[in-house]
Amino acid sequence: MSAASPAPRAVVFAYHQVGVRCLRVLLAHGVDVALVVTHHDNPSEKIWFESVADLASDYRLPVATPDDPNAPDFVARVQALRPDFFFSFYYRLMLKPALLAVPTRGGYNMHGSLLPSYRGRVPVNWALIHGERETGATLHRMVEKPDAGEIVGQQAVPILPDDTAGEVFAKLTVAAEMTLDRVLPALLAGRAPHTLPEPGAGSYFSGRRPEDGRIDWQQPAAVVHNLIRAVAPPYPGAFFDFADRRVVITRSASQTQVPRGPSACPELFIDDQQLLARCGDGGVLRILALEVDGQALAPTALPARLGQNPVPLLPPLPPIS
Repeated sequence: MSAASPAPRAVVFAYHQVGVRCLRVLLAHGVDVALVVTHHDNPSEKIWFESVADLASDYRLPVATPDDPNAPDFVARVQALRPDFFFSFYYRLMLKPALLAVPTRGGYNMHGSLLPSYRGRVPVNWALIHGERETGATLHRMVEKPDAGEIVGQQAVPILPDDTAGEVFAKLTVAAEMTLDRVLPALLAGRAPHTLPEPGAGSYFSGRRPEDGRIDWQQPAAVVHNLIRAVAPPYPGAFFDFADRRVVITRSASQTQVPRGPSACPELFIDDQQLLARCGDGGVLRILALEVDGQALAPTALPARLGQNPVPLLPPLPPIS
């Protein structure tokens, strides 16, 4: 691309923290952002991230928030802008083939895993649930099948044993920014390598609901710990119910030395001024932070609040049909 060439034009579909940081990268590289497509914040959702709409306003970029970006009238509006590229950064709706056919040089998405592993929804949370020690960000071409197009760039980040999803997401945001900043010049110049994943490689996961955070203390300690950190705040949290109280465990850590107790059954108990949880395999976790009925409580105060010490951790009840 010569110095006299017009800047490549893009329509950017973006939301969340990755959307903010990657939009900044496009602007830093001189991309002509003709339209920013984003979402209205959901009033029932905890908004802990920056606003793409506010960033677009700061740079006087036009913004659209369609309920369905694939609606024919919106596709026609985007087509009239004659974009070279689409970029999708944590936009929550799928772009269908008619819309993906609009940009003359293709559409590219930033995904929060090392594709082809963890295609689909909430990849950071799933990676933690499965005890992964690494994840990352991947820029790939958008095709009709989710997260299946050619890979253009990746950046790995470590997952430490006690990292929460929020902490990993912060690393991933930087990884996404680094990936885009590194590969964008070659992509704009038409020289970026595109690598197609092997057919059938990787994995796919669907979305998660708050109810999926219910703790089954009969599971091994490692499984319980991974769930706690995978859904820790700002996500809804891992929880259990005791009598009429909802207890959310917001932080835990592995306990290498397992105290002997009178019971082999799962239980919460105080030992050496710490609240410990014995799980189904006999493994023990340290409970570092928790909430009871939405209010933070010192972990060692929990047995007194629940009126039992130790606190028996019964299997979760089956759902009412």
